[in-house]
Amino acid sequence: MWQRHIPNLITLFRFLLIPPVLWLILHQRSDLALVLFALAGLSDGLDGWLARRHGWRSRLGAFLDPLADKTLMTTTTLLLGWQHMLPWWLVAIIIGRDLIILAGAAAFHLLTQRLEMQPSLLSKFNTVVQIVLVVAVLWHHGVASLPQMLMNGLMGLALFTTLASGLDYVVRWSDKARAALRS
Repeated sequence: MWQRHIPNLITLFRFLLIPPVLWLILHQRSDLALVLFALAGLSDGLDGWLARRHGWRSRLGAFLDPLADKTLMTTTTLLLGWQHMLPWWLVAIIIGRDLIILAGAAAFHLLTQRLEMQPSLLSKFNTVVQIVLVVAVLWHHGVASLPQMLMNGLMGLALFTTLASGLDYVVRWSDKARAALRS
């Protein structure tokens, strides 16, 4: 019976990895931060896969998983910007998208008295792209320099998926809100 809690325990483990990742980045140990961040990124896929595969989904997990993802990505992205490892314009767009989604979710809930946190496939892809970007940045600064063309390409892809998934959320939730208000 306890096995059904494994996905939530993995999510809690991801939360516990956040402070050491940030500390290591602050102390110019991008190599070790890379290992812990990659582990956190892999745990993001593992907890969801286990929950779906074994029917271990829970309301707590549905709440904690995206919270862990956003906390990890937001704090890491902000710190990488502060450490001049990521350009501020990209940090602002990534954080801005998340704030718009949060505001949209709050507005949707106020208008409809419901909240459906169902990530789109595009949003999931965006998360993967952002994780790969952070891994590449940490690799670039902690292990071995990566070609600038690769880094620019990853930043461009992250920019595109961030904007596209943000727009997708705005359009889908606006349509849902209009439909809910009509009924």
